[in-house]
Amino acid sequence: MILLTTPRDLPDCDLLAIGPHPDDVEIACGGTLLQAQRSGRTVAIVDCTRGEMGSRGTAEERDREAEAAGRMLGVVARCNLGLPDTGLRVDDDATDMLVEAIRTTSASVVFAPHERDVHPDHTATAQLAERAFFLAGLRNYQPHLGAAHRPRVLLRYPGNQPVEPTLVVDIGKVVDDKAEIVRCYRSQLSPPDKRHLVQGLDLLERTQVRERAFGALIARTAGEGFCHDGPLPVTDLDWLIG
Repeated sequence: MILLTTPRDLPDCDLLAIGPHPDDVEIACGGTLLQAQRSGRTVAIVDCTRGEMGSRGTAEERDREAEAAGRMLGVVARCNLGLPDTGLRVDDDATDMLVEAIRTTSASVVFAPHERDVHPDHTATAQLAERAFFLAGLRNYQPHLGAAHRPRVLLRYPGNQPVEPTLVVDIGKVVDDKAEIVRCYRSQLSPPDKRHLVQGLDLLERTQVRERAFGALIARTAGEGFCHDGPLPVTDLDWLIG
């Protein structure tokens, strides 16, 4: 896995996952990405911040945790934009970083947070990703950031607030492996002081509760939910027939 601090050096990949902080991608879509990687697809992650303002863990600890998780997930590269944690803004500079990431990777599918969230960084990242997703496809927009490219699909993953998904991926076959990846974020697990925990649950507990809830929607043991604007194009029904 390649660790980067600038998106211009990202390699080509099939799927690009964008997270506000290290661990957000693994919580929301780690199982989906792991299954894609094992089926031969290439995956890259872009973290917007280092999570330095969180109640637990230093930026350096979270850097090491993100590296370990990325290696277990099998991503080809992980890039941290170094934007300010709790200070993410929907501005041109941050947008252009994601435009460059999308163009450089030529990804077909982009994963990004859902806008509905209690954490302002999640909301800001959702808006940045949506803006970059569109602008990356405009030939005359910032051509120095690379050739115009718009991915086929933008999938939004729910965060700290419940959102009804339009698509649920069955991750039952990799749910245990995903748990091991989430455990890489040791600084976020089982703290003695639980007053600062989201919904009173640590990282792994929240992850597993959500997996069971999304899995129940499709009568499976574990799932990851995503939202897509409008209908997804389907050329045949083979995927339904199985």
